[in-house]
Amino acid sequence: MNFMKAIVAAGLVAASTSAFGADITGAGSTFIYPVLSQWADGFKKESGSAVNYQSIGSGAGIKQIEAKTVTFGATDKPLSVDQLEKDGLAQWPMIMGAIVPVVNIEGVKPGDLALDGEALADIYSGKITKWDDPAIKKLNPKLALPSTAIAVVHRSDGSGTTFNFTDYLSKVSADWKSKIGSGTTVEWPAGVGAKGNEGVSGNIGQTKDSIGYVEYAYAKQNKLTFTKLVNKAGKTVEPTMEAFQAAASNADWAHARGYYLILTDQPGEKSWPIVASTFILMHKEPADKANSAEAIKFFKFAFDKGGKMAADLDYIPMPAEVIKLIEQTWSADIKS
Repeated sequence: MNFMKAIVAAGLVAASTSAFGADITGAGSTFIYPVLSQWADGFKKESGSAVNYQSIGSGAGIKQIEAKTVTFGATDKPLSVDQLEKDGLAQWPMIMGAIVPVVNIEGVKPGDLALDGEALADIYSGKITKWDDPAIKKLNPKLALPSTAIAVVHRSDGSGTTFNFTDYLSKVSADWKSKIGSGTTVEWPAGVGAKGNEGVSGNIGQTKDSIGYVEYAYAKQNKLTFTKLVNKAGKTVEPTMEAFQAAASNADWAHARGYYLILTDQPGEKSWPIVASTFILMHKEPADKANSAEAIKFFKFAFDKGGKMAADLDYIPMPAEVIKLIEQTWSADIKS
């Protein structure tokens, strides 16, 4: 079964209801979906409660939780403290993971091609249009690159993955920051859009000479060709668990109000430059307290028993001391 079929199958399993358990609804981030679907399957077997999660992008997930049409939302762009207070929401980080550039170039294998932030920004702004551009050749002097047009792929939906990717580009390119900036959606100067990490993965797999950006689990499961990146310390690194953890180790969750923390372009010689977290959003005073309580049980299950599932997909589980902080947030803020 390929990954896209597995996603559909997992979604159908998660969407099925049980006569004995609650039906927890959630929507948002496609970044978290590969591991959340596994957590949902394990939780259903243990508790009988189903988790019906719509992998529709962070922007849509935020809208659904604000409209109170789901039990929880999931976003890779954290909401500000002011926005949380305005909408009566609690927020916490659920998992950390990495965003990786992926390419489809004949003869180029995973990890062959190296890019830096400036070259990546220039590709997505339409300044670099061919794979044998001098800026790319300088980074890859021994790699045979074709003189073909680069097919740029980006997200078409409101996306936390896009927020973190464009946040990174804004940090490494003053030109990108001033002209395009960061957000869940931006005015892309070049390329075509695809919906979700799923859509970008599928598009890259089918399009020669293309480049896109996806959560690492999608690159791994779809056997896409990831690139190396030059990090803040000037070191060329591959997307590995060690590199992800090196970047995530800088996260100071204890001093982040509302857990508002962005992990792109972290220091450290081993750090992967584009690490992100998915945040869960729930109403402090939920309309359905029973479903809200069951959702908290699901997230506790994910923290307690889902760490290996996450690590197997190269996500970074939340540290034990951060989980303790989050459990205190549940007790203090969510009336279920």
